[in-house]
Amino acid sequence: MTRRLLLSYLTITVLVLAVLVLPLGLTFANHESDVLLTGIERDAHAVASLVEDNLEAGTAPRIGALLEQYRGTGGRIVVTDPKGVGVADSDAVTGSPEDFSTRPEIAAALSGKRAEGVRWSQTLGHNLMYVALPVTSAGVVHGAVRISYPTTELDARVRRNWLNLGALSAVVLAAVTVIGFVLARGVTRPVRSLRAVAGQLSQGRLRARADLRVGAPELRSLAATVNTMADRLQHLVESQRLFVADASHQLRTPLTALRLRLENLDPHLPPGERPKLDAAIRETVRLGRLVDSLLALASADAATEPIAADAADVAAGRVEVWRPVALDQHVQLELRAEACPPALVVPGSLEQILDNLLSNAIAATAPGTAVTVHIGPAGSDAVEVRVSDHGPGLSEEQRRRAFEPFWRAQGATPGSGFGLGLAIVRRLADASGGSVTLAGGPDGTGLQAIVRLPIRPGTRSREALPPANPGQAGSCPDGP
Repeated sequence: MTRRLLLSYLTITVLVLAVLVLPLGLTFANHESDVLLTGIERDAHAVASLVEDNLEAGTAPRIGALLEQYRGTGGRIVVTDPKGVGVADSDAVTGSPEDFSTRPEIAAALSGKRAEGVRWSQTLGHNLMYVALPVTSAGVVHGAVRISYPTTELDARVRRNWLNLGALSAVVLAAVTVIGFVLARGVTRPVRSLRAVAGQLSQGRLRARADLRVGAPELRSLAATVNTMADRLQHLVESQRLFVADASHQLRTPLTALRLRLENLDPHLPPGERPKLDAAIRETVRLGRLVDSLLALASADAATEPIAADAADVAAGRVEVWRPVALDQHVQLELRAEACPPALVVPGSLEQILDNLLSNAIAATAPGTAVTVHIGPAGSDAVEVRVSDHGPGLSEEQRRRAFEPFWRAQGATPGSGFGLGLAIVRRLADASGGSVTLAGGPDGTGLQAIVRLPIRPGTRSREALPPANPGQAGSCPDGP
């Protein structure tokens, strides 16, 4: 918008300059040309008066001094008899007479007409302005006078005038550019503020509000509308989150009581009814896990401001927690950490992200293979957390849908989950200002979950620490 406003200012300025400068330059050029033409015509009339008697008497004009003087100015005086033969010429004071009867301006003057104009001189290499007048007495033409003068000085003055006007226009355009940029930035500042607030709202930061004290009345009204929308959106989101959290808390108690009652029935059941009781208990456990997932999803929506955390330290702790689970399924769990700065994450979110990704990876990986957790820098502004498995993987369409709540791939083991793990990972990553994507395994098999987390601007890495135990490469420093 700033560019468009500045372009509109410059367009108006260029149009105004064109309307003013072009007529001014053309007027100056025409005026200077008229002044020179008037001077030449005045001189031609004066010369005609001086030679009139001589031409009428058929004698040579006695204007040698005038010819010499005019020759020094760069101009030329030519006087002809009625036949167009030169009888006086400032360029040939002592030369033989020249026949000028074929010259259009001389022919016009000998026919009693006045002739004027500008022509190009091949000999001199510049334009000449001329005036040709008939020398008459009692209605009889006795000869002609032609005075020509170079337009080099005229052209130079006109050129200087155009250069001055161009320089003035450039100064005006530069001033308008600077002033217009300042004005445009001032006009668009409230719009940029609204855009920033809208961007924060789109990222889930529902506490962002627009400033109602700046900008034009229309922009302040728009800011008030945005704030009202943000208030309602925040209220709706918080109401939904509170409902999910309250419902989950309320479900925990009856589920726990139900499970205890079922377990207490064990001594009173016939031996053949035991499988049915075990199935009922498994369902209560499954419902408990669903309640825990809903609570985690509600916690992700209620995320606080991010803080700096050592991604490698967090990953090392979660790998140690999940290693026994992986070993029970004959899966090797490996950690590879490179030197990287602290990542900005919502408190406790990186642990939940790793727990969900490791749970999915261990469940999907084939026995005898490995799940790898890689921590490292991603460019100069992010830390990358990559969890790779050797499972069946997902198609491109499945990877696009995998982050939808309650979505599960076809062929997934019944009871293995509810499809909330990756949805929780995405919301926690978004709350931290990062992102999460899924890609194929590095060797063409399995799946990679790639989480990018931002870092605080200006931080830098130290060298990686030596391996602390097998399968762990190093750790990220907790400082710049």
